Amino acid sequence: MEITPKRGRYGWVRRIEEMDPVADCHAIHRITAGYEFPWDYQRALEFALFRTYCVPSISELLEKTGEFANRPQKRYDDTSLLMAEMLEHGYDSERGRESLRQVNRMHGQYAISGDDMLYVLSTFVYEPIEWIDTYGWRRLHPKERLATFHFYRQVGIRMGIKNIPESYTEFAEFKLDYEEDKFRYTDDNHKVGTYTLDLFCSWFPAPLHPAVRQGVYALMDDRMAHAFGFPAGSPALRRVAVASLRAKARAERFMPKRTQSRTTDDARNKTYPGYPGNVRPKDLGAINCPYSPEDTVSPEDTVRPRVERPAEL
Repeated sequence: MEITPKRGRYGWVRRIEEMDPVADCHAIHRITAGYEFPWDYQRALEFALFRTYCVPSISELLEKTGEFANRPQKRYDDTSLLMAEMLEHGYDSERGRESLRQVNRMHGQYAISGDDMLYVLSTFVYEPIEWIDTYGWRRLHPKERLATFHFYRQVGIRMGIKNIPESYTEFAEFKLDYEEDKFRYTDDNHKVGTYTLDLFCSWFPAPLHPAVRQGVYALMDDRMAHAFGFPAGSPALRRVAVASLRAKARAERFMPKRTQSRTTDDARNKTYPGYPGNVRPKDLGAINCPYSPEDTVSPEDTVRPRVERPAEL
């Protein structure tokens, strides 16, 4: 059933206050990412994926596949669109199950450690939360934070990821500890990071590429820059970038609330022009990853462990 907001600019927040962050995690997270912060959420996920390439075992695998060297835009589009399908339609919908199965088939081709999979999942939870709290037009409601955690926890369970923490705080601590332990410079980090940075620049006219590159450097933290072997960003440029993002947030605060979700539509029509509007999840993914309809995951086949309700943040 489609959820409608209450009246006023904060109508979605007042609707979220009536909802349960565990049982309604998909509905709440869709409001956050699709209605309240679609632009910020997309930028945050771009940086979340970028951040995972600071882990040497992840960048080594990506460099070996050649996907980032040869098809960076397609590789990036596939990941973003598959996640957007789950976000818009839900992980137990027909399109959501199709997306999950395609993600599982792509990952199943390679030997990926469980901790690396768990770390990537954690970035999808906490990077958007940090970005929106820093640059969004309002801070997130505590239920939005919990819903984000529970949404991606359920996605992770359906991907077969083991030992996903049941606590929001415990998962956040895992992410921080993993970065402290794993982030270090390697040549593969630098190569994959450079492919990604070049991709970001390609979305803008050529004369703007130097400014985009410097802007990305400015928004990186020191640990991330060091792991990529990138130069430290200019503090002055960082102040300008942060001021610009916060000015945008102040202006957005006075805009009317959105009444249509901008998850998959925004991805296909603006940032990702390479796919037709009627693309199916089974059409996405690495070219050597065949798909068959019978491989689609059904909710009845999914093991759902008991989830204890965490304390409010």
